[in-house]
Amino acid sequence: MKITKLTTYRVPPRWMFLKIETDAGLVGWGEPVIEGRARTVEAAVHELSDYLVGQDPRRINDLWQVMYRGGFYRGGPILMSAIAGIDQALWDILGHSQGVPVYQLLGGRVRDRMKTYCWVGGDRPAEVVEGIRRARELGFDTFKMNGTEEFGMVASHAAVDAAVEKFAQIRATFGNTVDFGIDFHGRVAMPMAKVLLRELEPLRPLFVEEPVLAEQAEVYPRLAEATAIPLAAGERMFSRFDFKRVFAHGGIAIIQPDLSHAGGITECVKIAAMAEAHDVALAPHCPLGPVALAACLQVDLVSHNAVYQEQSMGIHYNSDAELLDYVKNREDFAVRDGYVAASERPGLGVVIDEERVIEASRRATDWRNPVWRHADGSVAEW
Repeated sequence: MKITKLTTYRVPPRWMFLKIETDAGLVGWGEPVIEGRARTVEAAVHELSDYLVGQDPRRINDLWQVMYRGGFYRGGPILMSAIAGIDQALWDILGHSQGVPVYQLLGGRVRDRMKTYCWVGGDRPAEVVEGIRRARELGFDTFKMNGTEEFGMVASHAAVDAAVEKFAQIRATFGNTVDFGIDFHGRVAMPMAKVLLRELEPLRPLFVEEPVLAEQAEVYPRLAEATAIPLAAGERMFSRFDFKRVFAHGGIAIIQPDLSHAGGITECVKIAAMAEAHDVALAPHCPLGPVALAACLQVDLVSHNAVYQEQSMGIHYNSDAELLDYVKNREDFAVRDGYVAASERPGLGVVIDEERVIEASRRATDWRNPVWRHADGSVAEW
């Protein structure tokens, strides 16, 4: 069996799908993208296709190493996202060639269903209580929301109080019937991270995500020593070598590699194993589309330390398309009591509606995240 063709489709709201075809008639789907840089990743995918066309798609480990090492320069969000989507599609082909789910090829599942959570609020969270009520009707009992809007390196007491009040309102409304994580989104610098963590601790969030930017990972241990809240990070780390440094420093309780950014299934299984060896939990990042989610679930199902799975149903970015709009087997992604059950379908377990993808690709726009500024005119972290 040989790879014959790679085709990319940029689709609303901000996703990109990859179809890899073979001379045996088998195809695989992947989702290589960086939010806001889809065209750049698309170019990288097609450059990497020179290593792939004419090769056996089942030699995933070798193809991965060729893509990673063959170009001399390596790592980073663009190249690793391109490799990630290709890797997903190769595993999809391998699963279909054997007639089994990818998790069977990885040694079989360690759980029968995976706990998921739902985003509420938005970039500027306001009606979070109402958002939780709506999401509970869809079967969710665990949530995540942004912790702050723009936040200065040293912020006012009023800004701190406003950030904390949202979460106090959630606890006052729902008590302990819901759980939630808080995403600082890299918007908070070290001086204020300690303050916010202290103020939020009595509200018992599941975790605080990206308490500071990933490039400040050396301060994670100091923050962890100052709070009982588990700290999470990893969406802006792109290989096991990035995570190696985090594990060496310590401080992170939950890692969040993205299966469409951190080298795909091949790399993230290794990252998950590294985390388990350090007694660190796994909660893959996934505010993206259905192929990315399907890939995440394959890794969750074989990783003993997987605890939560992000998914984008109802997320504020999905204004032009929803998570399952391009999927034929939507029932396999149904959320019941906060869980998604393991699918027995071969490959990644997602059946893509190719006609709908092609049609949607004709109206894809170039999504960009907003550029925020502080009151003094300086650029703020989004």
